[in-house]
Amino acid sequence: MRVLFPYIAQPHQTLHSLPIAMEIASRHPETEVHIACATQAHLDYAQSLASYYPESRASFELLHLPNLIRERVERHGHTVFSRFASLFFNKKYFSTFQGIVVPERTSLYLRKLGVRQPRLIWTRHGAGDRAIGFARDVQNFDYVLMAGKKVEQRLLAQGAIRPGHYHTGVYAKFDMVRRMRSTSSRLFNNNRPTILYNPHFNARLSSWPKMGLNILSHFANQDRYNLIFAPHYRLFDNRRTEAAQLKRAFGGHSHMIVDTGSTRSIDMTYTSAADLYLGDASSQIAEFLIHPRPCVFLNAHDVAWQGDENYRFWTLGPVLNQLETFSEDIEGAFSSHDAFVNLQKDYIRDTFDLTGDEPTAPVGADAIVDFLRMAS
Repeated sequence: MRVLFPYIAQPHQTLHSLPIAMEIASRHPETEVHIACATQAHLDYAQSLASYYPESRASFELLHLPNLIRERVERHGHTVFSRFASLFFNKKYFSTFQGIVVPERTSLYLRKLGVRQPRLIWTRHGAGDRAIGFARDVQNFDYVLMAGKKVEQRLLAQGAIRPGHYHTGVYAKFDMVRRMRSTSSRLFNNNRPTILYNPHFNARLSSWPKMGLNILSHFANQDRYNLIFAPHYRLFDNRRTEAAQLKRAFGGHSHMIVDTGSTRSIDMTYTSAADLYLGDASSQIAEFLIHPRPCVFLNAHDVAWQGDENYRFWTLGPVLNQLETFSEDIEGAFSSHDAFVNLQKDYIRDTFDLTGDEPTAPVGADAIVDFLRMAS
């Protein structure tokens, strides 16, 4: 049996499925595991992550793309067109596998390209509440892995999954992070509390366009807190000149880290190190709250969010509609955190079906192999 793990989009998705690939390779050696990426840089990153699984053997391949498209992705980042191109120019290659395991939903386009035989399996990436994670086209996957009952219940309610075609309790990114980081390193040379500002990339949801520069300026001109500015990877993936300007403007402050897209911005380096999360709609809040800590949410678009399941995580800390009393609001989030601890714990129990630090990628690996054997 041959199973493919393709990566046609930004690298932040890699950590959500690559540990499962490595576990299939070690636990099911009769299965050929192939990992394929759209760019050499992404392939190098995937191989560096695979080195944390020395017991596993997989094949690493570069997807076929016209040089002009590949060079544009390398220089300017991924686009919808580049993702579709990765599928179109490799449809014959994709057809040679029994299973294709992806962390994104763009790969469903393979069915329209005539790639019928392989079973399409979705690992998801992230564990947030936004509606996009519960889109109707999820029903077009043959099998789905998910973190816990929160996702399971919503997908079942809308008829997007059915018994026997999904498995819960899998969040493989945590496995990789534990292998990568046996000890945490200090990010700042002081003992100030550290705040992580993690705005979303989607302008309709993000606090960045309306509030972002004011927030960076605020922290640049104070001496009470450290700030890590590490937005969703996609915010600056296609805006690299702007990202460089921000680093020049704010990167010289010793109490600030401006990271617009390094691997540290996606591997939980910052969510593990911060004392308070400042954000809007990113699913990284779920990863941050594995260890309950203060949160502040920015409602830059005056959303009527109360009672909306897509904003459940905004019940886990204060929500700000404006920045007029920003300093006091941050201090208040620290002092009022006790009122939110139990809510945060309940949220994490609903989001992740975890048993301590037990790895979950092996569970996903076995579930995928068992499903493909039954489906063949």
